Amino acid sequence: MLKFTCCDAVGQFSQRVQAQVLRGIRRGFEKECLRVDAQGSLAQTPHPRALGSKLTHPWITTDYSEALLEFITPPSTDLDEPLRFLRDIHRFVTPALGEETMWASSMPCVIGDDNTIPLADYGSSNRAKMKRVYREGLGLRYGRHMQAIAGVHYNWSLPDDFWSALYDCCGADGSRQDFISTRYFGLIRNFLRYGWLVPYLFGASPAICESFLQGRKSDLLQLVPGSLYGQYATSLRMSDLGYQNSAQSNLNVNFNSLAEYTAALETAIRTPDPYYERIGVRDGEHWKQLSANLLQIENEFYAPMRPKRVSPDRPAKGLRERGVEYIEMRLFDLNPMVDIGITPEQASFVDVLLLMCLFRDSPPISAREQGENDENKRRIVNRGRQSDLYLLMHNHEQPMRPLAHELFDDMAPFAEMLDTAYGGSRHTSAMHLLRQRIDNPDQTPSAQVLEASRAHGGFFKYTMFASGHHKQALLAHPLDAETQARFELAARESLQAQQQIESQDTERFEDFVAAYYA
Repeated sequence: MLKFTCCDAVGQFSQRVQAQVLRGIRRGFEKECLRVDAQGSLAQTPHPRALGSKLTHPWITTDYSEALLEFITPPSTDLDEPLRFLRDIHRFVTPALGEETMWASSMPCVIGDDNTIPLADYGSSNRAKMKRVYREGLGLRYGRHMQAIAGVHYNWSLPDDFWSALYDCCGADGSRQDFISTRYFGLIRNFLRYGWLVPYLFGASPAICESFLQGRKSDLLQLVPGSLYGQYATSLRMSDLGYQNSAQSNLNVNFNSLAEYTAALETAIRTPDPYYERIGVRDGEHWKQLSANLLQIENEFYAPMRPKRVSPDRPAKGLRERGVEYIEMRLFDLNPMVDIGITPEQASFVDVLLLMCLFRDSPPISAREQGENDENKRRIVNRGRQSDLYLLMHNHEQPMRPLAHELFDDMAPFAEMLDTAYGGSRHTSAMHLLRQRIDNPDQTPSAQVLEASRAHGGFFKYTMFASGHHKQALLAHPLDAETQARFELAARESLQAQQQIESQDTERFEDFVAAYYA
């Protein structure tokens, strides 16, 4: 029987009047994608000036590489606004790229050695230099190829009215912010248990360019010369070939409480690592990394989901002193079949999943259970479409498909709860359609991308085709004059803001870094 942390809460928020507070849920996307040249190689050009300053623009920046665009939608309570805004960003950026194109897949195009992956350059200010040194450190620690992978993050928060009602319903003790943080951490733990559904349903990176491996061995099969694939893979981006978080396996960061999480991150940014010490922090005036510690900064710690807070402080300090404000879900691949890389049903599904994770009982995760969670994710991303796949549940092997159906059953009340809040049947309809992918893995994006790659003669050729097709579709629907002017103004203002920061920056970089860690 499904257990909930507050026995009356689900029934309360399923009522039409109380369900209305869920209309205050705020959502936003952060989407990364590579710029490539006309031959499909990683762009070596600077970030286009017409797009504004990477350092200060609120919506258009870069992630690790100068060629790795990142688009950020403002948080919105409107169900449709985040994707609408994301599409507008694409329509603004596309003509500014000239002959270049946005690569449609999470896994990179044809790339050479690390020197062919340029680091993002944010200017001359201390803030800009810190971002660049951090990225140089990531390249030395994990390799630049891993940092050239693109994905979509989903930011999500519940409104104050909801938290007030839940706090009263549960008869909670302590401060409301402590209650909120505790419940968000319970949500995260459950997401670690059940989040494998996301790469199964939406994973779209079953194949890669062989150049990505740089001569490393793998168990992948050859699709055509130059293209490798996993026969049943859903998300190689999330596999050990992609984000290699095995290097962080000894950090002992857990999500059992806010205090434990922030303490572990604080320890990691202050504990030296012998290998990183051998790399060294500086070579004369040149900084190679921010520190020789286990983590340079807290954001270096990789996790499928992060608790977040907008704060002037370091992430761990801001969370410890002010609590969790929202969460960031990090498991979406770019869908190369879609011009903006993501579809509306993805947000509908994750909204339902996150609500179930919030309301469901969420005991602490032991080391044994964490091992199970990690192994389940590994099996899904590498072999998720295998018909006889088993997952681990409480030390027992169980077939994946019945487990997935059981989770869909458990999520059904929360889809209905959201439909009660917003009216219509958006969430229950999305769940019905997505549920068919459990028993029909050929309907998953990973299967469809693999089939398209075969039809086009390989992963590279298919992604080149999809990238060019999406470019033409976006160019065919330019922004209206008012929206275009709004984006142009934001770009100009961001360049002015960067100039102002640089003109006022007089502190030595060494002191700037020391102040960050203080």
